[in-house]
Amino acid sequence: MSAIVNRKGTVIQDPPVARFLFSDTRMAWFWLLVRVWVGLQWWDAASHKISDPGWVQTGESLKKFWMNAVAIPAAPAKPAITYDWYRGFLQSLIDAQAYTWFAKLVAYGELAIAVGLIIGAFVGLAAFAGAFMNWNFIMAGSASSNGFLLGLSIFLVLAWKIAGYYGADYFLLR
Repeated sequence: MSAIVNRKGTVIQDPPVARFLFSDTRMAWFWLLVRVWVGLQWWDAASHKISDPGWVQTGESLKKFWMNAVAIPAAPAKPAITYDWYRGFLQSLIDAQAYTWFAKLVAYGELAIAVGLIIGAFVGLAAFAGAFMNWNFIMAGSASSNGFLLGLSIFLVLAWKIAGYYGADYFLLR
């Protein structure tokens, strides 16, 4: 591994393994499988929310989720949210009745992430948005599959150059 030096600075090359995994088009098929699988998980999550009036009409489903997350149980049980600053953030959203519009943002945001990943359009951006949503779900105390999907999304962000090679990014990101 050698560094390339020019007048503007030094460019440090990636290790061969990282170059193979995240930049070599021979691995594009692998990232195709990962991104489509993750996209289908987002599609499933979004389809449940979009078909539920509690999400897209009233936001009551999100309000219920937030209320359960900010609740502090009696000892010795631990609260769903570990960090007080995040509990305060969610409480401020509840107090402002932001769930009425935020639920739509979550539902249709999940759908946009799913479409981007499945068709391979702006994969790095879609994966970053998915990772950010997974992180927020984890912060609110919802473990389920969010940690695994967060990890896969981080890998898709790292592989953004080839993750959409077999998809719309081949044409969009020439």
